[in-house]
Amino acid sequence: MHTDVDALVAALDIGGTKIAGALVDARGRLLARARRATPARGEAAMVLDAVAEVLAELTGSARWPGVRAVGIGSAGPVDAAAGTVSPVNIPAWRGFPLVAEVAARAGGRPVTLVGDGVAMAAAEHWQGAARGRANALGMVVSTGVGGGLVLDGRLHTGPSGNAGHIGHITVDLDGDPCPCGGRGCVERIASGPNIAARALESGWRPGPDSEVSAAAVAAAARAGDRAALASFARAAQALAAGIAATATLVEIEAAVIGGGVANAGEVLFGPLRQRLADYATLSFARGVEIVPARLGSDAGLVGAAAAAAQESGLWG
Repeated sequence: MHTDVDALVAALDIGGTKIAGALVDARGRLLARARRATPARGEAAMVLDAVAEVLAELTGSARWPGVRAVGIGSAGPVDAAAGTVSPVNIPAWRGFPLVAEVAARAGGRPVTLVGDGVAMAAAEHWQGAARGRANALGMVVSTGVGGGLVLDGRLHTGPSGNAGHIGHITVDLDGDPCPCGGRGCVERIASGPNIAARALESGWRPGPDSEVSAAAVAAAARAGDRAALASFARAAQALAAGIAATATLVEIEAAVIGGGVANAGEVLFGPLRQRLADYATLSFARGVEIVPARLGSDAGLVGAAAAAAQESGLWG
């Protein structure tokens, strides 16, 4: 391990919609970019081909010789110890040896794999809303709910690269079954599709465009629709319970919320802050600050780079 502030890190952000890549410097700047659509319903080799095309663009950059490590933030589950990924939204990849495939195409440079929620937490701690906080939770609230932890100023990935996966904390003991196999998980209540489904069940009806999404429910909530407001209130309660449990366990200072559902703004953040006070009642948990994420769609790349830099001892 060595400190090298002039070194670059190649970052990959792998999801069900896109595969993005970038070369990242010690200031968090994305100096070169590449992107392909994810053939999520294709065969395993097709998805790997898209990753290889992104990597080929990066390795073809004049800046590539300065790359010292590679970071991958992937939809999960991931298994960093085994170097494999099994993204729920890429069915052909089950136990897929992504780290070995990337390392072979990256000249044998060290490769660090983390879940996408962990990458988001790393990004927000390094360059975003959790900067300067020694202990923080990052959350992605979107089609699913993921997360990651920063403890004592360092990204805490856990042995498998999934630590902080708050979406599958149970917050309703008698709640609906979750696709993960559990019951009453945060994700089962607070994800975008579940917010929309609950609103529909409670009487909300989409507008003229017939869009059924958390964004459409948020728009209705701003207009005063009771079913829409109730669905966001329920999601906020689930998030508050999960955040409070995390704060009680590891004493975080802040929870940074990103992802598409966070774009609802105060429709989500207002009731979330109110309900957090109901759950985070112990003296060391009640001071947790709820803040919106800042880095948007670049968080996965910035965070993957940060995780690899920490693992490789780059950038100090």
